[in-house]
Amino acid sequence: MRIGMVGYKFMGKAHSHAYHTAPYFFDINKPVELVAVCGRDQAAVTAFAKKHGWQSIETDWRRLVERSDIDAVDIGTPNDSHYPIAVAAAKAGKHILLEKPMAMSLAEAKEMYKAAEAAGIKHQIGFNYRRVPAIALARKIIENGDIGDIVHWRAVYNQDWIVDPDFPLIWRLDKTIAGTGAIGDLGAHIVDLAHFLVGPIDEVTAMTKTFIKERPLPSEGGGLSATGSAQKGEVTVDDCFAMLARFANGATGTFEATRLATGRLNYNSWEVNGTKGSIAFNLERMNELEIYLKDDPVNHAGWRTINVTNGEHPYVAAWWPPGHILGWEESHIHQVADFLMAIQNDTLCNPDFSVGVRNQAVLEALAQSAKSGGWVKVPA
Repeated sequence: MRIGMVGYKFMGKAHSHAYHTAPYFFDINKPVELVAVCGRDQAAVTAFAKKHGWQSIETDWRRLVERSDIDAVDIGTPNDSHYPIAVAAAKAGKHILLEKPMAMSLAEAKEMYKAAEAAGIKHQIGFNYRRVPAIALARKIIENGDIGDIVHWRAVYNQDWIVDPDFPLIWRLDKTIAGTGAIGDLGAHIVDLAHFLVGPIDEVTAMTKTFIKERPLPSEGGGLSATGSAQKGEVTVDDCFAMLARFANGATGTFEATRLATGRLNYNSWEVNGTKGSIAFNLERMNELEIYLKDDPVNHAGWRTINVTNGEHPYVAAWWPPGHILGWEESHIHQVADFLMAIQNDTLCNPDFSVGVRNQAVLEALAQSAKSGGWVKVPA
């Protein structure tokens, strides 16, 4: 299974490590070759390839997609290039692992899904938090009926990395490249988890706000390590959003995300309330799942914490003895392992591009509602 990767920074590093590690722990029988990595800065991508074990480089994604020695394309670029790369890769017959959010619009996402299905390739969207063992266990608990019928979902995804007004205007703060701010960066994840654990969302109402409207233009670097110049530019995306939702099964939902929550580094937290119990999760304590069961005897009723490191828990059997903690990177290893095994065994990827389309539909309804101020039906 010969891999080509487009994009080599934050997600590129995580995915490279995952491709190296997944075959050591999971049932991947075919050799995995890291054939080529692509980036526009030749010196930087060459250094990345040498450090992370890629055999060659490209500086134009079109050349990478056209290469006959590549079977699958991993796309971890800024959001505005997801659509052209994915469509071209599908037409070239390459399997695709694509980072979220899927696209800049619902129309783009639908075309990407159509192209992938027409090509008959494996296509997977990178919602890695589904692969956190505690979250996968939560889904099993819900499917088993242990907490009854779901009535409420509430989710918060808070970070603080742009709280400083002097933090530079990187691509994630530019609508022409990112499409949205907290909506696509953080909201895509908690919307996907809501779909994964509760079910489809029917309609939403939302608000957004941009608190810091101007920032220094970047002088060098990118991501969290960027530095700013004396010149300033306009921030064109949302800093935060809050959303109410109605699910198809009758449950209600609340969603909140911001990148200006001082003191919150990666606080992806959610709670599901059912008629027989509740479960809750916080990514900053990712090996723990909290559960409350209403039918417990009253003398010891209360919230309990499951240490999700037992070999019977999802994904954990491939790793270490109970109590030997897993981390954030393992969710990407699990994601890559599932992708590679789908190729190897000729099975469907999950979540595939259809899941990305459904997610994009909610994000689009969210943005529309923030403009109109009313309820918006999630488009089919």
